[in-house]
Amino acid sequence: MPASTTLLMTLDCPDRVGLLARITGFIAAQRGNFIEVNQYTDTISNWFLARFAFEIPPNATLDSVRRDFTHVAEELGARWELRDRAKPLRTVLLVSRQDHCLADLLWRWRSHELNIEIPLVISNHEDLRASVEKEGLPFLHLPIEGAAGKKDACFRHLADVLCKARAELIVLCRYMQIFPEWLCAQYPNAVINIHHSLLPSFAGADPYRRAYDRGVKLIGATCHYATEKLDAGPIIHQEVIHAEHFHTPDDLRRLGRDCEKLALARGVRFHVEYRIVVHGSRAIVFGD
Repeated sequence: MPASTTLLMTLDCPDRVGLLARITGFIAAQRGNFIEVNQYTDTISNWFLARFAFEIPPNATLDSVRRDFTHVAEELGARWELRDRAKPLRTVLLVSRQDHCLADLLWRWRSHELNIEIPLVISNHEDLRASVEKEGLPFLHLPIEGAAGKKDACFRHLADVLCKARAELIVLCRYMQIFPEWLCAQYPNAVINIHHSLLPSFAGADPYRRAYDRGVKLIGATCHYATEKLDAGPIIHQEVIHAEHFHTPDDLRRLGRDCEKLALARGVRFHVEYRIVVHGSRAIVFGD
């Protein structure tokens, strides 16, 4: 007997009476079997957000469910996405010189913890070529340098590379360049960045030294979507760790790297598993 297919759906729309019943009734009519149902209603904006994981029988397909649900979505005025859970998400990784976030994601990819396909790793430096190529992955050195006009041309080249790679998700693994507004707009809610502090505190250069100078008691990292506003995109996940009075700036950097790795890995996992619905400037996350 052929195995069933598990589909993932995210949806958001204006709230109304009978909304959930309409959606679950549709799945039942498809002879679908729910594995997971997550829902949330923002009572301030009267907005409904949800994530569903459900099995469909062998005689149904992703395309047939998508075709039939289009009519329901139009009726509800909903934004929605549907994906086969088994299909890896094409994910391009960008990195500069620091390798801790990249190494962690590569380990999780190699261990099948993240259901992603990595067609390419891009860097504005050559430092990490060997560590990437030993994983059997292609590495592209693409410098981003020069005056504003030249930098823009470099980013245009990067955009062409991402298009040819058919990137569905872009992960900035401590990539120390700022994506221009037009490039963020090409990949809305599909560029994930890791910020080395709890936004908006201690933004900018060397936050751990500044945190040390202030005697902070908590440090952390913020995983968020990149938007045209620097470090202001919807926050996906944050990690924190206690800082003690005897911790030096180097200790804080070490602890901060742990936060960065975990926050980024969880953020990528939530995105790949369709556990995020962006509502305005907020990311509603249905955690696992």
